[in-house]
Amino acid sequence: MLKYPMKTNLKRFVNVAAGREEADLVLKNARVVNVFTREIAESSIAVNQGKIAGIGNYRGREEVDLGGRHVTPGLIDSHVHIESALVSPEQFARLVVPRGTTAIVADPHEIANVRGLEGIRYMVEAARGLPLDVYYMVPSCVPATRFENAGAVLDAAAIASIMGETGILGLGEMMDYPSVIRADDDTLAKLAAAENHPIDGHCPMLEGFDLAAYAAAGIHTDHECSTVEEMNNRLRLGMRILIREGSAARNLKALIKGVNNANAHRCSFCTDDKQPEDIFREGHIDYNIRLAVECGLDVLTALQMATLNAALGYGLRGKGAIAPGYDADIAVLDNLETFRVHSVYKKGVKVAENGESLFQVGCPDISAVSHTVKLPPLSADSFALRLKGSSAHVIQIQPNTLITPKAVREVRRNSAGFFAANRNTDVRKIAVIERHRASGSIGLGLVEGYGVTGGAVGLSIGHDSHNLVICGDCDGDMRLAAEELERMGGGIVLVKNGALLDTLPLPIAGLMSNRPADEVNKKLQRLNQLAYDKLHINKNIDPVIMLSFLTLPVIPELKITDKGLFDVKAFDFIEVSAG
Repeated sequence: MLKYPMKTNLKRFVNVAAGREEADLVLKNARVVNVFTREIAESSIAVNQGKIAGIGNYRGREEVDLGGRHVTPGLIDSHVHIESALVSPEQFARLVVPRGTTAIVADPHEIANVRGLEGIRYMVEAARGLPLDVYYMVPSCVPATRFENAGAVLDAAAIASIMGETGILGLGEMMDYPSVIRADDDTLAKLAAAENHPIDGHCPMLEGFDLAAYAAAGIHTDHECSTVEEMNNRLRLGMRILIREGSAARNLKALIKGVNNANAHRCSFCTDDKQPEDIFREGHIDYNIRLAVECGLDVLTALQMATLNAALGYGLRGKGAIAPGYDADIAVLDNLETFRVHSVYKKGVKVAENGESLFQVGCPDISAVSHTVKLPPLSADSFALRLKGSSAHVIQIQPNTLITPKAVREVRRNSAGFFAANRNTDVRKIAVIERHRASGSIGLGLVEGYGVTGGAVGLSIGHDSHNLVICGDCDGDMRLAAEELERMGGGIVLVKNGALLDTLPLPIAGLMSNRPADEVNKKLQRLNQLAYDKLHINKNIDPVIMLSFLTLPVIPELKITDKGLFDVKAFDFIEVSAG
């Protein structure tokens, strides 16, 4: 593990800044981007004790010629769920640091729904000592709704108990905006537990008095805007906007049109949920910058949003700029306009170059967050779905959106009145199995547009409670997928005609691997290709992402949890039978 300066010798630091003593490191021949004044100066940067001492003609014990490259502050992701990258915090650092990211504001909402405070503390410990500053927000909605069984409950007392601990910055996205608006006592107690700390929001399509009530409760940000009008309405109320470009939700192209000189200082970037394949192919926050510039935004404005604005928004002292007294978290670019990262320095130590990390990571103990899949004995009958007639409510999948309309379809039943798969149609069975306490709670439904044929796909990733979600056209294959997920402690399973096709173990809470990200990514790519080629999954959707969000009962219109089929608009359960 690399060592970073922990405490500044102020006298020596001032002497270096004044030019009376040599700096530890001088980065010479650089084009230094000033995010305060939007200027670029050809100069050198003096680094001492991990901090920037000054910009100018300094002498250093070590001097590195940057060859006229642009130098910017390290990038900041304002809102991210590490778990969505399918790798542990230390492996996530090795994935994003070479792309210029040196700090993230992370919401461990996923693991908290599986392991509660124990899961959060694992994430904090796993991030300790990394060349990536990880600021954690305590999840505010565990469980996410009352319509599903999660692995933990975080009430106001639990939130208060961890709020002051090292590594904890504030309160994570308050997704239960209806409870905020109606001034629910338990919800307001959670907000009160985070008093004087940043509080993140999540309020899609909220407007008028309801939005005012939400902001009045002390919620500072929103990353769920999808239109410029939504963005402006929040900015007018003093909220900050985190412009999201992830894997499933991509809002940047729409929102960047609304960024201007008057409001840019209240905007920053985030990824929210981004899979490793997309990070390898596109980038991380560096991609947000490139895409914003392609859409017409000035590169210096985009850079301010990715650095200084994020730091100011979350009160991250010493972050987000290249200036005396700031941490020497630096991205060196081959070219400012294309924003291709050449190398990265963390507190003055080079930690990445040419897209590769230069640091090693340890292997944090995962025993407290492993073996999290617990099932009751299952049989093929566990997946039997009785219907009152041949007409059924069906979850309808549409490409490029997580919104799933409620459809009614004519389906086949067997002589006993149970649903019978018909491979000439695209209606398949879906099951959500409570996996935290082996309660035996199983929700069954039907889905159209996924396309699995001749087998089953099973995940222990099911937003947000992360129960098992399995889709298939054969009850025996669905049972095999569930049992394999339990055996390997969670992950992704493909089954074809009664045999395992392939698996990706995710032993950390059934959500993450502690293997290197490139290894996990290659395995995930193979699984996706097998899903398309062997199980005939719809090639217009991502097999894993789409299935994992069919269990989220806050995105319209029809979803499924372990308690049953859920109509989001009616905000209540409905029967699968439609007549």
